[in-house]
Amino acid sequence: MRIPRTRHRRAWRRGSGAALSLLVAAGLLVVPGAAADPGDPARAGDAAAAGSGDSVLRPNAPTKSIAFYVGKNLTEDGTTLLGGFGHEPSSHWLEIVPSREFPDGATTTVGVTDRAGYPGQLTEIPQARRTAKYISSNYSEFEGFPAPLTNGGLNEHGVAARDVWSPTSDRLLEKTDAVQTGPNYSDLSRIAMERATSAREAVEIVGALIDRYGYSTYGGNSHLFADENEGWVLVNYGGSQGLWAAERLGPDETRVSFPGYLDPLPLDYQDRPDEFLASDHFIDYAVEQGWFDPAEHDTFDPQAVYGGWQPDEREVSPTHPWGANVQGELEGELADELAPVSLEDMLAYVRDPRWSHDRSGYGQVAQLSDVDNKNLNALWTAVTGAVTTPYVPVYIGAEDVPPEFKQHRYLTSGTASTHVAADYAPLEATEYATRTFKRLMYHTCEHPEAFYKPVTAEIEKFERGLLSEQDGVVAKAARHYDAGREDEAAQYLTRYVGDRLGASLELGDRLVGAVENETRERFGIRMPAGRDLPGETARPESQSMNRGGGLEGDADGIAFCYREGLDDFPREHGAYAGRHGKLGLPVPQLSKERFFRAMEQAAPGDGNGWRKQAERAWAQLQNSGG
Repeated sequence: MRIPRTRHRRAWRRGSGAALSLLVAAGLLVVPGAAADPGDPARAGDAAAAGSGDSVLRPNAPTKSIAFYVGKNLTEDGTTLLGGFGHEPSSHWLEIVPSREFPDGATTTVGVTDRAGYPGQLTEIPQARRTAKYISSNYSEFEGFPAPLTNGGLNEHGVAARDVWSPTSDRLLEKTDAVQTGPNYSDLSRIAMERATSAREAVEIVGALIDRYGYSTYGGNSHLFADENEGWVLVNYGGSQGLWAAERLGPDETRVSFPGYLDPLPLDYQDRPDEFLASDHFIDYAVEQGWFDPAEHDTFDPQAVYGGWQPDEREVSPTHPWGANVQGELEGELADELAPVSLEDMLAYVRDPRWSHDRSGYGQVAQLSDVDNKNLNALWTAVTGAVTTPYVPVYIGAEDVPPEFKQHRYLTSGTASTHVAADYAPLEATEYATRTFKRLMYHTCEHPEAFYKPVTAEIEKFERGLLSEQDGVVAKAARHYDAGREDEAAQYLTRYVGDRLGASLELGDRLVGAVENETRERFGIRMPAGRDLPGETARPESQSMNRGGGLEGDADGIAFCYREGLDDFPREHGAYAGRHGKLGLPVPQLSKERFFRAMEQAAPGDGNGWRKQAERAWAQLQNSGG
């Protein structure tokens, strides 16, 4: 049985959230905050936390990532849905990480360096003999942590993972070792993908790693793991005390981590391992510190004791212009307004411009079910912010992605200080999909009233085509697997994923061209006003393009499409279908490769009889000038 948060506390927090938002707007509070309700008996005894200055989130705390969980009893087709993305400014790329076999004694590097906000040193811990195949969106920079970094993804066992910030209180962070050791948040996400066969096992793996090796924090973090049956939220606290806890999410629940949080735990949580897991000393440590007295409480609220903040305190900041810390509101949208939630609903929800903007590194949605073959698990992925990027289903059975969706130097940490290595030059020479869709985002969000809906209409028309063909894709790949033709199945899924990713990039190119041309004609390209730098002669265009350094107001904000009155959100996928065709997109050129892949996809059987027909059809097209 879940221990509910009381209604009167939620009502009180709504009122105080508005007041705190005014402080943010006035510049008196930089990062979202949340005070504990002094009138709530469940919080009485936590006065030490409130009195220590921990009643609001720490100024300048990292505010990264968002996750949405919908249990299978609340979805349209009985599958579990997990969606979200990370908030990181660096380059992002798509990777299908193959399964690996390692010898006894192999190790993997974990931890942080002395460049991190909370410094540490890298160490080696044992690697598993076999690691699972998984799909991930990697990135190159966060808080000085060593790349490549990941927030999770989807592995071959049907375990999906998201990683979301969850601030730890100042009084606990003050106890952080001067030199941290142990895995960081990305290490834990990666290892969970490499080893977990269920969401619960992911929690057990992460918890055991923290228990044995410690945890290198950036200020507090959480994970949300899910499989076909359930979800688990785990919070790993900073402070070098080995504190972590997790609670189960059932099939009738929704959960939004924005940031991640835990409900109060029963004092006998160790007797209820099907619902709660935590470090052995999770409550005892608070008692030892004088932060909690079990004689005065029926439950233990980790948010008050170790976090120093509460969820559902809506906060607005320059990096979250619509707001954050609104978990209950969004959980209600999923459970009440959208349920039963479809895959299309979740695609649109992760894309929602209230939170998908320039800080969104990518978009992911995992649809988790009991598939007949593990290779037919797929992760719907937008290579950068989904607000203006199409999703494409990436199957576990695929072996690789096109070079345009791999790492490039644009926004990649450390690349400006040297030339590209010759070994990487051919890869760098290809178009970078992340850059293309970033351009589309910047143009669209400069004039969202003109472009947001028609751009979204084109993207979602493309996605609806993908959605309509998935049953056929799965059936065709399954026939290969059932017949023992695993190599043919892998080749087919690799070609399919590559073709659809390529088609999404072609759409992006056409959209960028159309929106940029119309922008030039209707509005012109706005140039930056820049900073007033007395004595300097350089134009504003040559000043630093980074935020800060003297920029003020909207000029120092981020690029985002959301505007008051833009639409009523949440909305249905395909809601702007009537705006399709309004941008005057150029007609795409059909290559022989794409034509042959389309013919293969449409072929009813699994043989190569279609190829001769395709050759004749292509020759006729060429002869007719098509």
